[in-house]
Amino acid sequence: MKFFYLSSTANQDGQFEIHEKECESIPDAIDRDYLGPFNNGREALRKALLMKSAAVCCTTCCQLPSQPIFKATPSSSD
Repeated sequence: MKFFYLSSTANQDGQFEIHEKECESIPDAIDRDYLGPFNNGREALRKALLMKSAAVCCTTCCQLPSQPIFKATPSSSD
């Protein structure tokens, strides 16, 4: 599990970013709130949205690699 924090200061878009403890973009200790331990940024976001409706995941540390939901199957020629 990783430890996550929520910025208490909005970014230029008016959003409050969620950061992992080791993120290079994490704000100073006085400008963040502890969210707790979570498996990933998406889980931390659920809690953060209860605190601030404009919470978003940091693009540096909290993005999960996207994976296709559907797998293409070979088409058969009739």
